Amino acid sequence: MTAVLVAGLVVALLALVALTYNRLVADRNKVADGWAGIDVQLTRRAELVPNLVATVEGARVHEREVTEAVTAARTALVDAEGPARNGVADDLLESALRQLYAVAEAYPDLKTSRNFLALQEELSTLEEDISFARRYYNATVERFNTRQQSFPAMLVAGPLGFTPAEFFKADAADRVAPSAEFGR
Repeated sequence: MTAVLVAGLVVALLALVALTYNRLVADRNKVADGWAGIDVQLTRRAELVPNLVATVEGARVHEREVTEAVTAARTALVDAEGPARNGVADDLLESALRQLYAVAEAYPDLKTSRNFLALQEELSTLEEDISFARRYYNATVERFNTRQQSFPAMLVAGPLGFTPAEFFKADAADRVAPSAEFGR
């Protein structure tokens, strides 16, 4: 009787470990899938940047520093590896693109160029796609990391080689601290 009880406990324990392991694997795969979605969108945007720079240069805009900054930021994004480094490089590219758009405001011919407007619209759409992909990815990372840190999964995660995933950068709205002013 005792042997059957011990065997039953061992089988139950092994089933719990297997179930926990499978959930961690599923979560890790969702994180990888979420990152692939972000990577696709960042690559699409990086591929549009040379066209945007060529359009600006073709309009004879003499703002070399801005186009060089955009090109350098694009290169940094393409070369970046991992969510944290991609997030930093993405911030640099967004900043450089804002400068480029500010320059475009000073050149009416460029501002009304059909090619420039089409590229700007496509980049705007990509920004939305990146935002959606970022939210999905960060949600899957949160779920994966929380599961690893929860009992009993924490007993399985570390010994079986699971490590926390990196978050991609937060949305601008997520970075703003909430106001704590009370009835002034």
